[in-house]
Amino acid sequence: MDNIKNIIFDYGNVIFAIDFLRTQNALSQLGIPNVKEFFAHKGHNKLFDDFETGSITPAQFRDGIRKVANKLDLTDEQIDDAWNSLLIGVSGNNHDVLLEVKQKYRTFLLSNNNKIHYDWIIAYLQKDFGFNNYDDFFERAYFSQDTAMRKPNVEIFEMVLKENNLNPAETVFIDDSPQHIEGAKKAGLRTLLMDVHPEKLRNFLQLHKLL
Repeated sequence: MDNIKNIIFDYGNVIFAIDFLRTQNALSQLGIPNVKEFFAHKGHNKLFDDFETGSITPAQFRDGIRKVANKLDLTDEQIDDAWNSLLIGVSGNNHDVLLEVKQKYRTFLLSNNNKIHYDWIIAYLQKDFGFNNYDDFFERAYFSQDTAMRKPNVEIFEMVLKENNLNPAETVFIDDSPQHIEGAKKAGLRTLLMDVHPEKLRNFLQLHKLL
């Protein structure tokens, strides 16, 4: 891609591997009916939108799961374990890739996230890599639960552009979700759909002449 000065990365299945099927299976075992409609890559119940925008607390999210499963005796641990089954880990040498990219571009992270997943990820980064957050890898990291907005809504993209004085014509957004790509396009961003496993991130960036 020509004339790119800034890159905004999604997190899940771009840098960090996640597995929706594992979570569907785990939620089904909790008693969630019609789990493929309840939680999937391209669509899900409003409960998840509310949690990802910080509109509800972890306790309220867990109560929502209990209600849908019709099992009020589900423990917090059972629900958290099922929900966190989505999270696999950072793929390959992607932290090294991010540092290399940061030498060439202004880089940002924009992730739909939630308090339960965020806490798990931070504990994982501390334990497996010895760092507390993503400050070393991005100029700034944005998480939906802190902004009261989520992708694909155009407002969250416009916020990142405005707060960092980014020209959308010089900025590429990389995400694995087609619906998020469409939201970014509405903000004028250039976009790339991540259509390979995150362990192939370096190859993907090289293919599109960003490395």
